[in-house]
Amino acid sequence: MARQKRSSKVLLRAVRRAAAIHSIDPNLDLGNGLTLPAFLSLIEKMQMREKVYNSALSNLDGLYREMLETERELGDMAEHMLMSVGTRYGKSSVEYGKAGGVPKNQRRKGLRGELPIPIPVE
Repeated sequence: MARQKRSSKVLLRAVRRAAAIHSIDPNLDLGNGLTLPAFLSLIEKMQMREKVYNSALSNLDGLYREMLETERELGDMAEHMLMSVGTRYGKSSVEYGKAGGVPKNQRRKGLRGELPIPIPVE
């Protein structure tokens, strides 16, 4: 599942507000650094940060998919390695047990037809 990309309501409002202020005066200066060019500059900075963030999420999603694929490949190869050890040395061998398998002669045999006895909880 892809990560949710971010969109900023504050940014959208700021863009609309900048357009409205631009209709008043394209070079509006309200003092204390509150100018339309400074406001537009900050809007552009936020747009760039949002774009970089969303791109990073897309890259992260790609890396995650690659990692999952490699993990599947690793699981398959681990299973093939164990099966090959079983084929070469036998499934009852010590080597098969060392490779992580349960030797055939050490497996628990379940009783057929019997259900486990439930333990009462008090």
